Amino acid sequence: MENNSGTLLELQSRFGEDTFKQQQTRDEILTLWMPCNQLKEVLTFLKSAVPKPFRMLYDLAAVDERTRNKQHNGFPSAAFTLVYHLFSFERNEFVRLKVALSDEFPTAPSISNIWANANWYEREVYDMFGIKFEGHPHLSRILMPRTWVGHPLRKEHPARATEMGPFQLYDDKVDLEQAALQFKPEEWGLERQSEDSDFMFLNIGPQHPGTHGVLRIILQLDGEDIVDAIPDIGFHHRGAEKMGERQTWHSYIPYTDRVDYLGGVMNNLAYLLSVEKLAGIEVPERVKVIRVMLCELFRIASHLVWYGTFAQDLGQLSPVFYMFSDREKIFNIIEAVCGGRMHPNWFRIGGVAQDLPKGWEKLVQDFVDYFPKRLKEYDSMVMKNSLFKARTVGIGIFTLDEAIEWGVTGPGLRACGMEWDFRKKRPYSGYEMFDFDIPTAANGDCYDRAVVRVEEMRQSLRIIEQCLKNMPEGPYKADHPLTTPPMKERTMHDIETLISHFLSVTWGPVMPAGEAMSCIEATKGANGYYLTSDGNTNPYRVRIRTPSFPHMQMLPYISRGYTVADMLSILGAMDYVLADIDR
Repeated sequence: MENNSGTLLELQSRFGEDTFKQQQTRDEILTLWMPCNQLKEVLTFLKSAVPKPFRMLYDLAAVDERTRNKQHNGFPSAAFTLVYHLFSFERNEFVRLKVALSDEFPTAPSISNIWANANWYEREVYDMFGIKFEGHPHLSRILMPRTWVGHPLRKEHPARATEMGPFQLYDDKVDLEQAALQFKPEEWGLERQSEDSDFMFLNIGPQHPGTHGVLRIILQLDGEDIVDAIPDIGFHHRGAEKMGERQTWHSYIPYTDRVDYLGGVMNNLAYLLSVEKLAGIEVPERVKVIRVMLCELFRIASHLVWYGTFAQDLGQLSPVFYMFSDREKIFNIIEAVCGGRMHPNWFRIGGVAQDLPKGWEKLVQDFVDYFPKRLKEYDSMVMKNSLFKARTVGIGIFTLDEAIEWGVTGPGLRACGMEWDFRKKRPYSGYEMFDFDIPTAANGDCYDRAVVRVEEMRQSLRIIEQCLKNMPEGPYKADHPLTTPPMKERTMHDIETLISHFLSVTWGPVMPAGEAMSCIEATKGANGYYLTSDGNTNPYRVRIRTPSFPHMQMLPYISRGYTVADMLSILGAMDYVLADIDR
């Protein structure tokens, strides 16, 4: 529970009690409606003037309110709502600020001159909703093609391909699309030449092996030196948030698997923690420990992919084969427990799909016994390798203040010396019961980000071993009417229980009206779902806050002055997933 009364008093004493209207939410985060014309003043105050400031812009999103089934209860009547989530590390506290916008295509002031990472978030809101931000340096589409017609997260925009006409690609449309892909440096304020040389513009991607997916980066080069970089994202965008509006609360679970597609069940957990807050479900102790064990197995699996491909990016071919083999050992455990491997889709509202199978202890114990010596081998093979060090030490440096300014979380933040992990500082799913350390490093360069991740795998092993030794007895699902699907044994008592089970699975549960946000320490940083319910069988709005989106936005800032070869070190050390950026 947030201890946020002090924040409200500080805001009211500075701006007056009438400026804010407080809204009660299921997640108990301080939620305040405020006038649009005071937005920049209030946000500046919270970022830099208040004691223990809210230095991180955690997320910025919007909601199309026009078709929402709600009672306003004294809150502003809005066509659209802008939602700002800020976080204070010193207070260990979130605050949520809301601004009501009434026009069909409204405008709001840009805060990109207050937080650097607001730039992309505002572009995304413009792209998805058509809300313009006055004063934004380059307000253009970011996830959709520049030629796209409409704004996909507005309620009038179709949610399914069957609601649109058949796609046709005429010759003139081909020419239009090709012209839109042509990079024009002047649009981005980039010069084509300096006083003594011409700049070269180089495409890395969208099919370059170093981009780990379909990403395009346009580099402005002076010889081999990077003058500037423009990331071009959106190639993996599949409308994950839009799909959330058309699926039931239950049937949306497998879609979450595909966001950070290396994070597996961790995606399910981030979503379900928010759903369970909305429903008021408290899961059994056994469920918490099962979830933690599988999440930590996936943390190791994800880090192994990063470890091997990072070494490969820098010229080492062998490690990726060894590490993918070890990842297969984890997937064998996942497959035995869940039936699936990369996308197990195994967590459920209020619990997990089935209880752990017989023999799971031996599988996990064998891996816990096997893996430490492999990590030691990889230290010698990769971390102590002189060429690996030469390519990573002192490369891609950013400071702790810069990390917070750009919204960096996870290993990137801890590599700057900050001992911050949401599993420790804001425990969820029973993490407070486990004994583990938070690895940190001091220099904030590519090598230190690797040091942190390697040590994280050892800490994950500690957690898994504790799960193995201390697995509680009890049910694998909560005894709550909104747990989905309900316990199977209750279906055959009478026709009513059978009907109830049938409706719960097909239509899905009806979540109480309200909103809630989760925040977990995912493999790549802070991952959360901000869900809005208007008392229906499907979400009114699903907002996915992923770590990779702000991390990629920082790329130009941390790559200027380095070489093209260094760019691959910086990208590899970032450990992003394109679907995690694009959703």
